[in-house]
Amino acid sequence: MSQVPTNGGGSGARVELRELVRIFGRTRALDGFSLEVEPGELVALLGPSGCGKTTALRALAGFELVDHGQVLVDGQDVARVSPQDRDMGMVFQSYSLFPNMSALHNVAFGLRMRGVRSVARRDKAHEILELVGLHEHAEKYPHQLSGGQQQRVALARALAIEPRVLLLDEPLSALDAKVRTGLRDQIRSLQQRLAITTVFVTHDQEEALSMADRVCVMRDGRGEQTATPAELYSRPTSAFVAHFVGVSSRVPVRRDGATVGLWGTAVAVRNPELAERDVDAVLRPEDVAIAADPAGAATVVHKSFLGAITRVTVSAESAEVRVDVRSDAARDLNHGDRVALTVVARDVLVSPRNERTDVDED
Repeated sequence: MSQVPTNGGGSGARVELRELVRIFGRTRALDGFSLEVEPGELVALLGPSGCGKTTALRALAGFELVDHGQVLVDGQDVARVSPQDRDMGMVFQSYSLFPNMSALHNVAFGLRMRGVRSVARRDKAHEILELVGLHEHAEKYPHQLSGGQQQRVALARALAIEPRVLLLDEPLSALDAKVRTGLRDQIRSLQQRLAITTVFVTHDQEEALSMADRVCVMRDGRGEQTATPAELYSRPTSAFVAHFVGVSSRVPVRRDGATVGLWGTAVAVRNPELAERDVDAVLRPEDVAIAADPAGAATVVHKSFLGAITRVTVSAESAEVRVDVRSDAARDLNHGDRVALTVVARDVLVSPRNERTDVDED
């Protein structure tokens, strides 16, 4: 395999994945997958199990050879370049630390493989451990560290070689919720500070939305939608994305030209190119207002207290609709109460009636 020259370390590279195909037996793990990542950007690959996100990351790292397509780093195709020559750092879910090495020597390992002199690599390892808040634990072995500390050592090891691209393969999923939140924020802060181009695989929508500049939602080996977290949540382009990112409800409606009728209100259709007349309107909880009304057409079937808001699930027009209400305002709404619903969204996404979303496969 050919070798890729490094850029001197540290500055982010531009990454392009072009029409990647990877086939395992009868399964197309990647089916023409494409993605662009700008220098210094953090892009999350998000999707249910089996969607191809880990295969895409491994193809970028060089651990999977693609059957078709290009892997471009700063315009150079590295699809046939060995992993060690791609100038990338990778952090795995399982930490993958050397148990017989101290934290310091784990961090210095990549530098040693690159021929960095002993004193220089020790200084660099200390510097990076201080960056991730573990300088005082430099001489400890992995079994003497907590899970969060081990993952920070793994992150430090990846950063020590000053990679052009940082790859994160579900690095937080093995940690408890409190540690995960803190480390999530630290990884994002470091990534922004160092301006390293980063691709992050996760099945956790909260991680993706809170950390990424952009999120690519994957399905069946392809990218379903790539957008900023705010756009992905507020303007999903498909029912699959709407159901996978955030909470949504589907209400059977009938189109009348460019509008649909929802509880007596004509609402513009966001995607009028869809030809079907009998469709489902895809609604976020905040797209709907609720009011107690003995003559209302909907019935409260469930309440979930979520702090400042309460999520009220109602049965309406043969569909269950989730509505977010201020918790103080929801106090008097109880199971079995009749309520009236009002759509407050300026437009709605519609999808083919009963379209399969596969969200429950994760």
